[in-house]
Amino acid sequence: MTRSGAPPGAPIPLVDLTAQYRRIHSEINTAIQRVLDSGQFILGPEVEALEQEVAAFCGTTCAVAVASGTDALELSLRARGIKVGQEVITTAYSFFATAEAILAVGAIPVFVDIDMKSYTIDPEQVARAVSPRTAAIIPVHLYGHPCAMDRLMAIAKTHRLAVIEDCAQAIGARFQGKPVGSFGDAAALSFYPSKNLGGYGDGGMVVTNDAALAKQIRLLRAHGSRARYQHVTVGMNSRLDELQAAILRVKLQHLEAWNDARRHRARLYYEAFHHHQANEIILPQELPLCSHVYHLYSIRLKEREKVQAHLAQQGIATQVAYPSTLPSQPALASITTRIEPCPNAEQVAQEILSLPMYPELTPTLIDRVVSEIAHASRHV
Repeated sequence: MTRSGAPPGAPIPLVDLTAQYRRIHSEINTAIQRVLDSGQFILGPEVEALEQEVAAFCGTTCAVAVASGTDALELSLRARGIKVGQEVITTAYSFFATAEAILAVGAIPVFVDIDMKSYTIDPEQVARAVSPRTAAIIPVHLYGHPCAMDRLMAIAKTHRLAVIEDCAQAIGARFQGKPVGSFGDAAALSFYPSKNLGGYGDGGMVVTNDAALAKQIRLLRAHGSRARYQHVTVGMNSRLDELQAAILRVKLQHLEAWNDARRHRARLYYEAFHHHQANEIILPQELPLCSHVYHLYSIRLKEREKVQAHLAQQGIATQVAYPSTLPSQPALASITTRIEPCPNAEQVAQEILSLPMYPELTPTLIDRVVSEIAHASRHV
């Protein structure tokens, strides 16, 4: 069914990286050529400069570039000394990499429920989940909204737990005026292409205020080697290349403006939903003392599959992130862990729908998206 029998309009992607590239193509091409001319492609001056620039942006003293956001989580846990059999408390609602990193170091994930307003980990549930085997907490700043870091850090201090922030979706977000990633022992960033700060391939980074931790991660990311062919520990191959670093350095200069543009488009969505009287749709919230960067603009609605199918017919891309909780993933079915009910996460997984969100998204396109959602929710 199409709206009023009209054919679908031009496609609206979930994210438009081509439009982004068109705006900065000369800067990007210059940066790429600079690397090609240098002949140095792994862990060179571009990576070093990016590490310094990202650390400054995130309000930390150190940063270590790695091959992916997943590696950033795993290496942070390893460097912090999380051991086989210890428990790591994290959210039941996140991308699989959050749990995967815990399992990669031999630890046991303990999943707890989320807050229904921010979709981030519920500190009360974290406090209840602490046991003698708990070694760390991984809060995930989901969709770009910060976790309640004051309460989480208080829990960690009381029980002497490590805190590794998962900032894969939230670079530039702030809690109580302070950048996410600067609260815990370390934080993981992802530079996957669709992220607010994305490269043209995989990439990640650990940011931290702990110089010793950063030094250990530098060792682990390069096969445990400080000097060529001398390996003092068993590490891994997790190095960001110079081309990606050069591209990310260009994009980092625009990130603050792009995040502001996302926040502006979130306000436009809010106004459009109210204009079209789509009151049955639950819109994302920005809680007090928080600065949301809207990596994803995710609404909740009861008839998600029908509305999503209608939008697809109209050429409007959407995404369900995520359709299930982490404890329900088949790969985790055999993991022995303490699993408490997570009704909030289960409900969100059944209702969440992410809409197009990128700095180049025009008010006209936003109105079209919302108009189709309002129509579909009433008639489909």
